[in-house]
Amino acid sequence: MSRLSFALLMTAFTATASLFGNAAHALEYRSVAVPVAIFYDAPSTQGRKLYLTKAGAPLEVIAKMKDWVKVRDAEGTIAWIQESAVSSERTLVVTADLADVRQAANETAAIVFQAEKWVSLELLEGAPAGWAKVKHRDGASGFVRITQIWGL
Repeated sequence: MSRLSFALLMTAFTATASLFGNAAHALEYRSVAVPVAIFYDAPSTQGRKLYLTKAGAPLEVIAKMKDWVKVRDAEGTIAWIQESAVSSERTLVVTADLADVRQAANETAAIVFQAEKWVSLELLEGAPAGWAKVKHRDGASGFVRITQIWGL
């Protein structure tokens, strides 16, 4: 193999690796910052209105375009939202019918509170594998299993 062929092969390999490397980056999550947010099928207020969501709902950022953000919600719906309606605050939503929030990150710890499906929780910090430290809007905080929430 000539040096030129090898150089071209390595360039192609590096470009391909960088494309796939981006998939390994951590996902970006944000939350709805306004009392009621409108989601559209296109990055424009002229687009078709798809649905509304309340403040605090977590969103996975897929793409950004000017003043718009393409997002996925907890149900998997993909839509556009105005960037001004999005906060960098991290929230999670309960996806289990009932999530146990415990004093410590283990199954034997006392339950601080339980949260029903679709309740938003503020993400306070990472926790041991499989857990997240969260806070309810009434101020109670504790640890929840990541299998019972969405937004991480």
